[in-house]
Amino acid sequence: MDWNQELIEKRKNSKLGGGQKRIDKQHEQGKLTARERIIFLLDDNSFQEMGMFIQHRSTSFGLDKQTFPGDGVVTGYGTIHGRLVYVFSQDFTVLGGSLSETHAEKICKIMDLALKNGAPLIGLNDSGGARIQEGVVSLAGYADIFYRNTRASGVIPQISVIMGPCAGGAVYSPALTDFIFMVEDTSYMFVTGPNVVKTVTHEEVSSEDLGGAKAHAEKSGVTHFTASNDVECLKKVREFMTYMPQNYGELAPSTKFKYSKNKQEIIQKILPENANFPYDIRDIIDCIIDDNSFREVQELFAKNIVVGFARLEGRTIGIVANQPNALAGVLDIDSSKKGGRFVRFCDSFNIPLLVLEDVPGFLPGTDQEWKGIISNGAKLLYAFSEATVPRITVIIRKAYGGAFDVMNSKNIGADLNFAWPTAEIAVMGAKGAAEIIFKKEISEANNPEEKWKEKETEYATMFANPYKAAERGFVDDVILPEETRLKLVLAFRSLENKAESLPRKKHGNIPL
Repeated sequence: MDWNQELIEKRKNSKLGGGQKRIDKQHEQGKLTARERIIFLLDDNSFQEMGMFIQHRSTSFGLDKQTFPGDGVVTGYGTIHGRLVYVFSQDFTVLGGSLSETHAEKICKIMDLALKNGAPLIGLNDSGGARIQEGVVSLAGYADIFYRNTRASGVIPQISVIMGPCAGGAVYSPALTDFIFMVEDTSYMFVTGPNVVKTVTHEEVSSEDLGGAKAHAEKSGVTHFTASNDVECLKKVREFMTYMPQNYGELAPSTKFKYSKNKQEIIQKILPENANFPYDIRDIIDCIIDDNSFREVQELFAKNIVVGFARLEGRTIGIVANQPNALAGVLDIDSSKKGGRFVRFCDSFNIPLLVLEDVPGFLPGTDQEWKGIISNGAKLLYAFSEATVPRITVIIRKAYGGAFDVMNSKNIGADLNFAWPTAEIAVMGAKGAAEIIFKKEISEANNPEEKWKEKETEYATMFANPYKAAERGFVDDVILPEETRLKLVLAFRSLENKAESLPRKKHGNIPL
């Protein structure tokens, strides 16, 4: 039986779908094949393959003697939880999964169909890069893919799953997509590999340290999610897709939900009595949203800001929250970029935004200034100002300085802003403000230290509460912690039919 006939027989005798029970247990500790990955990712019996018998056209360097139906990539469409998706899965066993002219054409055809039909695109990447035997033709194939990634951006969700090597030009297609998943220990992403790095810079580094899942999750922020093996990774992708709409013109699907009433008691006890003590913002998030519905994005990168998807009464929302447990929740370069990109994704796909604010300002220092905190901080400001989806802010504790403006304030277009009684809305902390405002009085006092404390208390009384801001309309209501979920549910309901458009233009010029 030849290869093609054997493949046809296997397809007839197997059920292509979610297939979790039909995957050998041995695979759970290792890598799946390109076809098994699709079987595991999609619903049972839903995969429809395209271009199964396509072969490469090159005859150079002995390729005329090496032909492989499908040319190293499996492409087609199917469903995840009953909803249409388009998918391609690169096959590393065929010439290292290298991208040829026909390989690229197959991927481009799937991308075109995804765009025309308004359905998500999922790429399972496992490739050594361009097929060097085909020269510039393979490079042009990458450019065709990059172009389509860019055209589809903001139209359909694009998900990249790195399940093996992804090097050279191959890394830029995933970088242009919305979210990247990586498998620990078996997947790598880098523009130049360890050997080239050693030749050029004389640095010795392993593939894992240079471009493994851990490096990109913690240091570069390139990857958004990691998993221990192929099976766990594909499970995460399937679950993640339940938060996604099909395209920019639709809403994410609603689901049944549960909410534990005891959380209303728990939320009252989360904040420390001392406003300078940290706490985990995830504890507050958990008390507000539907049970077990928070899916954090880039959990290990820029930990001073928390972003992710959650559900409120079964509906998808995006959450952006300062994290007092890391760097006191200040905004810096990495957190601004992380938050800004997430906000723009949510705005592209009609996902309402909830901001939980506890920010003492921007991180000071020469390192931040010289690396561009000004232009990078402006990315988050731009993203919020541009967003037209429903936007609600809850000020938990500190809201100081320019960071107050940046974190979805009323004046940059937030629809509703609430504050807890513990909120402090001011240009800066009471101690520093008192030192500046009352500098002369403090220096001339008989007991400068005592005078300083007196003036600090005076300033705090005036600004270390949300009522001054509420008087001026910068805060719509001061609410108790236990009221937060109900207030948000009602607020988001009231904003369901929000219709806002940006001024007529080709596109804005975000400070990249």
